[in-house]
Amino acid sequence: MRLNYSNIYFIGIGGIGMSALARYFNAKEIRVAGYDKTETPLTKQLYYEGIDIHYNDLGKDVKLVVGDPSSTLIVITPAVPANMEELQYLKEQGFTIKKRAEVLGNITADFTTLAVAGTHGKTTTSTLLAHVLTSTEHKCNAFLGGISANFNSNLLIETSSQIMVVEADEYDRSFHQLKPFSSIITSTDADHLDIYKSKEALVQAFEEYGNLIAPKGKLIVHHSVDVCQDLPRITYGVETKVKTDYKGSGLKMENGQFMMTVETPTKIFKNVVLGLPGIHNAENALSVIAMCESIGIKMEEIQPALESFKGVKRRFELVAQKENLIYIDDYAHHPTAINSLLDSVRLIYKDLPIHVVFQPHLFSRTQDFMNEFAASLSKADNVILLPIYPAREEPIEGVTSEALSEMMSVKSQVLSPEEALKALSKINKGVILTVGAGNIDRLVEPIAEMIL
Repeated sequence: MRLNYSNIYFIGIGGIGMSALARYFNAKEIRVAGYDKTETPLTKQLYYEGIDIHYNDLGKDVKLVVGDPSSTLIVITPAVPANMEELQYLKEQGFTIKKRAEVLGNITADFTTLAVAGTHGKTTTSTLLAHVLTSTEHKCNAFLGGISANFNSNLLIETSSQIMVVEADEYDRSFHQLKPFSSIITSTDADHLDIYKSKEALVQAFEEYGNLIAPKGKLIVHHSVDVCQDLPRITYGVETKVKTDYKGSGLKMENGQFMMTVETPTKIFKNVVLGLPGIHNAENALSVIAMCESIGIKMEEIQPALESFKGVKRRFELVAQKENLIYIDDYAHHPTAINSLLDSVRLIYKDLPIHVVFQPHLFSRTQDFMNEFAASLSKADNVILLPIYPAREEPIEGVTSEALSEMMSVKSQVLSPEEALKALSKINKGVILTVGAGNIDRLVEPIAEMIL
């Protein structure tokens, strides 16, 4: 590690990426403290792990929490407002302030870093990759973008391993701070247009990222990804007519198990069981197989780990079920991801109606993809929309959940979270999906209790 500080202070410590970094430094016995806007189960867990956290902007009184400027590193995310009083004071006092991505880049520079990039799919893919590697003699360290159900954490430390698995985040071009040995790119669909302004600019950022891999590393891309054509690429895809190096086919549910046929460059493996169902998860598994084979791990070692993978919190997470009522929670917040989610649910639960509760995330994203959201959500039988989760944004005139509802071709309504719970309580058959990246996760426990 090239960061020589005895104190690390995080502004926005409750974020999934920030909390993993906080845990990392805490495990290294460096004094860690932080601020976040609201208390969550994750911040409570960090507190139980010995990290001092507060929820009010202390302004200049933050000096009582941090060390002196020479021994303290301040870590922030792009979401932190520039007018935050704590941040302004720390700048005035000459503290070293780095973005989360730069700190992660510093840490991973000392490892053989296997990164997973893409506008969707990277959290589940990187977590599956870490799970498979952990089951082999290679082992690995990992910074994950979600809470792994197998590890019950977003951080994995293995001192015997020189491999680091990371999620390469394209937001704010953060992934350009990394030094990947090899990388998977799952998708380059238009997203974060508030930052990139155009899909072309986003794709160019992925082009630059792909060129960061090491000379002996591998670039593993979904067949739809059109970047780095001048580099040796390993391609993958499920049920596609496009020629790919790794191909999945024959997806099916049999005796409660989700499986597919996997064709590698050298061999065909039938009835490969995946612990996590879904078309998108089959594609994620293919990319992990390709990455693992690229570093010498045989399919015979990979298969048992694929089967024992329990997934990531809020990624196709089966929360509760009874008889003909199933409840799944998913983080999908882009039309492409919602398409994959609903196609997968149709594949697995063929005869059941699908009831979706969706919370749009960001006014800008909703505006950019209004038509696409309406089309993807219309694959369900019944849709409840929550008001748009603003995150870091101010409202945009005319961009509302009501406007989205009017564009949909299925039964839909806009309700408050409390009204949504009341409506869901009347459903006794089908698949209930809570979908979105905002604070819709607060409905998970109440819905689960209602079903069980």
